[in-house]
Order: sequence, then structure tokens, then C-alpha cells
Amino acid sequence: MEPLTIGDSAHAPGAVPADFTLAEDPFALFAAWMKEAEAAEPEDPNAMALATAGSDGLPDVRIVLLKGFDARGFVFYTNAESAKGEELAQNPQAALVLHWKSLRRQVRARGPVTPVTPEEADAYFASRHPQSRLGAHASRQSRPLADRATLMAAVADLAARYENAPVPRPEHWTGFRIEPVSLEFWQNGDFRLHDRVRFTRTEDGWTRSRLYP
Repeated sequence: MEPLTIGDSAHAPGAVPADFTLAEDPFALFAAWMKEAEAAEPEDPNAMALATAGSDGLPDVRIVLLKGFDARGFVFYTNAESAKGEELAQNPQAALVLHWKSLRRQVRARGPVTPVTPEEADAYFASRHPQSRLGAHASRQSRPLADRATLMAAVADLAARYENAPVPRPEHWTGFRIEPVSLEFWQNGDFRLHDRVRFTRTEDGWTRSRLYP
């Protein structure tokens, strides 16, 4: 199964009721909301806060870009030797939040994390801008850097090395899939009377619960 990429026309959502709290399929609902966000948000509608924690249990959070999703979960890519990569190796579970201010909506999800297949990682890496591919090689992500000149010199060296050849995916650069055990959709309401619905994964599919704001 190939995950849908953000901006893909394949995001055409299935049937979603006008009252989103009555939706049956959380991923159809997410696809519908993402499609609206892509039309409404001025920049990076796929930006999401990603929270991880290492073996010490101390939470860590940063903004990353959601790069694909399907019924299996939500996919992002990173250097596996970065801080988040090391935390996921120690504690392979995470939470995410997407907030679309222009739509007054947010989506939360949490669950275990697994690496994508090498084929998925290769395909996405090949779709990146050549400079971004060079940057993935040059950056020792999350490690101390003396100055920007050092980083740019490394990029220049790599550009010369791969001037006439495709830039391969580094072994330490890959994708991760958050496989949600719960998904929550939130719509802002006047006077803080928000609408919230939470989907919880069970052996038989998803159960749906409306929540107090």
C-alpha cells in the first residue's frame, strides 16, 4: 500500500457527514480536512508538532512536515541519528498535532512508531529537491556545529562529488510511520464551546466518542 502524499489528488475524501462528529472513518475525515487545509492555509498545511520521549521519559517536541498518510498511519522523514531518531529508537511511540488556524481546527494522534520500508524511503528521497538531498548527507542533525560556513562547505563538497550522478539516500535517513491508537478532531466553537470527537482503535476497527470541550 502506497501512502498518499500531501497535495496528491488521490486525497479525494470519501463520504464525510456535514457534522464531522458523526463520521465513521477517521482517515476519510482527515483526508477531507487536509484537502480543505491545503486550500486555506497560506504555508505548510502539513506542518505538525511531533512529540517524542527517550528512555528518560522527558518529552521533546518540534515541528516537522507530514509527508504521507493512509489507513496505516502518518509518515514523516528524518535523520535517524538525530535527537528524535535516537528517542524513537529508545521509545518507539509518538504523538502529533496539526493546527490549522485559518480553519480553527486541529487534529491529534498518538501511537507506536515503525520505520517505513526502504522502498518508501528511497521513493520519497528521490522526489526531494537536489539541494535537499545534498543537505541530508551534509547535516549531522542535532549535533554541535562550529559555524554555518562549515555546513555550507560540506554541501559544496558533496555537490562536486555528485555533479554527474544521482544523490543516493543516506542509510541513516529514513521515514517513520505513527500508527495511531487514537485520533482526535477538534473544531473551534464560540465561547470555548468547541466540538471534539475521538476515535479509538480496537480489534474490530474504530470506536467513536464525542468529548466535552
